[in-house]
Amino acid sequence: MSAKKRTHGFGVDPDESQNHFYVVIPPKGSQGYIEVYERFEWTPDGLTDEERMAKSGIKEPDKLVVYGEGQIIQKADVLRLYISRHKWGLLSKDLAAEFNARLKEKKMATGKFAVGGTPVERLFGKEMMVLLWGVENCDPSNIPTAIRNWKGLMPEERWWLYTMTNASTGGIKDSKGWRTALRYALCENPIQEDPQISVFDFWDEEDLKK
Repeated sequence: MSAKKRTHGFGVDPDESQNHFYVVIPPKGSQGYIEVYERFEWTPDGLTDEERMAKSGIKEPDKLVVYGEGQIIQKADVLRLYISRHKWGLLSKDLAAEFNARLKEKKMATGKFAVGGTPVERLFGKEMMVLLWGVENCDPSNIPTAIRNWKGLMPEERWWLYTMTNASTGGIKDSKGWRTALRYALCENPIQEDPQISVFDFWDEEDLKK
């Protein structure tokens, strides 16, 4: 029997794809926000502190933060969103449960969000961003509704929503257009029992994975 392939966090395999998302959670008691980055390179093993500093753009060694498995936030990494610890606490367990259920179906190792940095597989990361963008400016009391609506979408529909939102309003300070539409769709429109229109009526499945 072949050994189970090693992955990092929630399904990240750098040998298969370096592109992934990275959730940075500050230590407990900190007032800092949870930050979500999109990364395009996995920090390789064996780098010296000088090499890590060059990749991160940090000039002072005491300000260089090295996360688990030697990962750092590099100059090329894109900060997609920051969110309060309170809001993150209301939805992170549901995110982890969703992703782990699908990892188990593929007989892959499960993950957990922990203090420090947690890598998230690229497509999972897109789905996560749809939920986070939807709740970033909503009242916390609406988050349970947002989670139910998000769970009511197929993964492919979440990918499509990410693609459309990121194309026009994917910046850290963007708060109009598709970002506003996501908030209304997830937070103020409870899922109905009636069948929903699938995004496949309008979009090719392979395009959604891009």
